[in-house]
Amino acid sequence: MPFSVSGGILCSQAASVVPGSNVETKAKSSALAPFFPQCVNWLLDNQLCDGSWGLPNRDPFLVKDALLSTLTCVVALKQWDVGEEQMNNGLFFIESNIAAATNEKQLSPIGFDIIFPAMIEYAKNLDLNIPLGATNLEALVHKGELELKRGYGSNSEGRRTYLAYVSEGLGKSQNWEMVMKYQRENGSLFNSPATTAAAFTHHKNSGCLEYLCSLLEKFGNAVPTVYPLDIYARLFMIDSLERLGIGRHFREEIRSVLDETYRYWLQGKEEVFLDTATCAMAFRMLRVNGYDVSSDPFTRFSQEDHFSSTLGGYLNDTGAILELYRASEIIIHPDESILEKQNFLTRHFLRQELSNGSIHTDQLNNILAKSSLNIGNKDFLKLAVEDFNICQSIHREELSQLARWVTENRLDKLKFARQKLAYCYFSAVATLSPSELSDARISWAKNGVLTTVVDDFFDVGGSEEELVNLIQLVEKWDVNVSADCCSEKVEIIFSALHSTICEIGDKASTWQGRSVISDVIDIWLNLLKSMLKEAEWLRDKSVPTMDEYMTNGYISFALGPIVLPALYFVGPKLSEEVVRAPEIHHLFELMSTCGRLLNDIQSFKRESDEGKLNAVSLCIIHGDGINIEEEVIKEMKNFIASKRRELLKLVLQEKGSVVPRACKDLFWNMIRVLHTFYRKDDGFTSDEMINAANAIIEEPIVLNVL
Repeated sequence: MPFSVSGGILCSQAASVVPGSNVETKAKSSALAPFFPQCVNWLLDNQLCDGSWGLPNRDPFLVKDALLSTLTCVVALKQWDVGEEQMNNGLFFIESNIAAATNEKQLSPIGFDIIFPAMIEYAKNLDLNIPLGATNLEALVHKGELELKRGYGSNSEGRRTYLAYVSEGLGKSQNWEMVMKYQRENGSLFNSPATTAAAFTHHKNSGCLEYLCSLLEKFGNAVPTVYPLDIYARLFMIDSLERLGIGRHFREEIRSVLDETYRYWLQGKEEVFLDTATCAMAFRMLRVNGYDVSSDPFTRFSQEDHFSSTLGGYLNDTGAILELYRASEIIIHPDESILEKQNFLTRHFLRQELSNGSIHTDQLNNILAKSSLNIGNKDFLKLAVEDFNICQSIHREELSQLARWVTENRLDKLKFARQKLAYCYFSAVATLSPSELSDARISWAKNGVLTTVVDDFFDVGGSEEELVNLIQLVEKWDVNVSADCCSEKVEIIFSALHSTICEIGDKASTWQGRSVISDVIDIWLNLLKSMLKEAEWLRDKSVPTMDEYMTNGYISFALGPIVLPALYFVGPKLSEEVVRAPEIHHLFELMSTCGRLLNDIQSFKRESDEGKLNAVSLCIIHGDGINIEEEVIKEMKNFIASKRRELLKLVLQEKGSVVPRACKDLFWNMIRVLHTFYRKDDGFTSDEMINAANAIIEEPIVLNVL
């Protein structure tokens, strides 16, 4: 089983000390024979058809990795004077691809510019003719010198760590006493077979040898680039499965991995805490999944100079910084200043890198995309694509049913109302994508359409008489529609409300085993009355206080009829006591408050032009020393962030919670949808999001496009 080596050393190569490093070119056993002769045979048997060693079907941007792996293997065979045919094939591959060694577009393994020239020099000492050409050789040597001079004179721990990590390229010039300070409990240096083998060659440390022998016992004649990498690899896989949308198919396996990671966390294992990205990912995934983990380990990360003193910091590892940032977002306790500081530092770093052009937004997106596309298993990708397309076919059929429902209820005849079915259903799919949650999606989407119609009715479409009439009809409920409705518009809206609420009530009673229709009616009445109050403020040109506005505004934002009835359809049975519990109301209030403010920030200019007040304009009017639009919006965004964290705390809280996690997740997922809608502008009112909505619902994924 060949493994490609990110450091450029083919982990499965033969070595006088260990398969998996280039150090067999530097050391011999006392009998001048390979320390692990079986690995020489592995080399002879595992050359690829193009003459290289490494991963088959490699990415076109990984030629540097193949060059270094191949040169190492050729030198190894030359050292032991075997495999002349394989050596010649390897040299031909190097000659054919040497231009990639200085190509800046190629992905460069860590330490390549130091290790590759060092290997060339060693090959020359073995009288091995490497067909490079004088120009290429000069360019490679120059790059190596520049890399060694980078940070020269600096006393930074990050530079020392880096030089220790690339020890196989420094040989006798290395300070091996300094290198051994990085030895881990398992005997390795950085969990790297290559670096560990180089250290043993020069330092003869027994711990290094025990680590190397343990790898051979576990993996046979080919060892991985980094070991152990179990925790990081498994967490990365879980993150990938979740981002691919198929995590629900692996619940038992995911729980098993998280349980093991939690045990390691409690035991303070190096595998979790020594690597920045692993520690941050473990913290985030454990906490999000309900495990009780402290943020104390982040104390060292919150020191401004800590990350720069690590290997990742010296190499400007944006991926590790991004993991720290994502972890620092999971603040659920009031005394977690450590995470707040980490959030500030990482956010500042990422913004600075974006502003100075060191990284670009698409690069950050690509880093995140790696965890959903580059998971190294085509079976998972195939499953994700098949799952998506199956769900999408169900979603398309549901959307067609909803379109017919709109027509049958004559909602399309209301010319004042925005037609936002696609948006409403898109938010339902984004929040409730599994195929088995059809009832929840239908309820969500229908109520989304109706809240949009009612909002426009109270805003521009209805007279005062019609607004009051609609509320009275809902309060009475069992009415004579033809006699009690004061207009055709009221008749259409009330009839649609009545039939939809009854339908949702009937379906919910099947899920819940009790009648919930009165609860759904109450939800709608609260919304209608809040919208009437806003209409009265506008009519009377009243200027409410901020407290008055927000107390009413989080309800009038109209998420109640969308989210709350959907709780009945996600699985758990909810008693009347749970539904009426303060916890659900608090979840709803936090979610809706964030949504209201996100909306008001993006719609401020438009609504100001229309003579309407919202949270931004009211803050400016009532501002206590803060009356500039930019300052108000900045303060409002900070307030949204605090409420978002408060909501997350409630969602993750288990002790004392009466609301099932599946229900609480709806509130959190809706917040994520809202941030998507209002990321740039009022995405619900504008048409910019329609392409994304249509693509998710209408365009199947073809695997060979990935």
